Amino acid sequence: MFKALVVEKDEEGKTCARVQELDAARLPEGDVTVAVEYSTLNYKDGLCIGPGAGLVRHYPHVPGIDFAGTVEASSDARYRPGDKVVLTGWRVGETHWGGYAQKARVKADWLVPLPAGLSTRQAMAVGTAGFTAMLAVMALEDHGLEKDHGPVLVTGAAGGVGSVAVAVLANLGHEVAAVTGRPETADYLKGLGATRIVAREELNEVTKKPLESETWAGCVDAVAGAMLGRVLKQMKYGTSVAAVGLAGGAAIEGALITPFILRGVNLLGIDSVMQPYDNRLRAWERIARDLPMDRLDAMVQEATLAELPGLGRDILKGQVKGRVVVDVNA
Repeated sequence: MFKALVVEKDEEGKTCARVQELDAARLPEGDVTVAVEYSTLNYKDGLCIGPGAGLVRHYPHVPGIDFAGTVEASSDARYRPGDKVVLTGWRVGETHWGGYAQKARVKADWLVPLPAGLSTRQAMAVGTAGFTAMLAVMALEDHGLEKDHGPVLVTGAAGGVGSVAVAVLANLGHEVAAVTGRPETADYLKGLGATRIVAREELNEVTKKPLESETWAGCVDAVAGAMLGRVLKQMKYGTSVAAVGLAGGAAIEGALITPFILRGVNLLGIDSVMQPYDNRLRAWERIARDLPMDRLDAMVQEATLAELPGLGRDILKGQVKGRVVVDVNA
């Protein structure tokens, strides 16, 4: 038997999430059974705990798109009992039972070894949000970002992806401008390494100008919507925006072709779900090397399985700061 947060749907289509005791025989098929130690909370998790938003196909369901723990049993030669592993993506926690449980069973291809120097708790303090942030930083670097090129903008900076992006970029020596709609997070963002706080209102207005002053040497954007349309017009020549989210809407409001054809700006799409294995390893190695652990600790709050329904509602309202680590055994 093991504990899990189980989401059920009634005949009227309403969902309810509560902690239950389950038999291990109910675990889905897979090559590797993992004794989960920690999971985390992402925006997708909030959707899966609550309304589902089309992500969850079958109920009852165990959410949790990330987990880290110890291999308990494996039919795949790459993993043996006792190995420490991490999982992010692959639609685990959406179409496949996920990490909000003391046990998980998944395909071996979906796992990566825990990087040397990281604990399972630290790996989940990073989680999909931090993994996505590192993919974004790597993409900007692959397209020419260097630390002497000027300030790098991070939108939605107080959220999970933004927090890790700020900390990593600052640690790499970049001047970081952090955009937030919550003035009370300014000290938190400066503690992560931001040198400038930009009020959301400064960038959230749609303008008809084809271009604005060249300001940013790079951008990690978690917002999209009107803000991304505005930021694209302010990018320096030949620079790039790594788009990781759509908290402000799926459309790019006010966007024109001019930044792309007159300034050679690149818009880079960042997907963390289906990333190939080699790039996953590369990102986790960079996380272990370039994310300062003291700053990681500063952005973390801990939670239990029982607290997740409330936290799921909070993250959908934009009321969660930094990273939430879930101790599934607490």
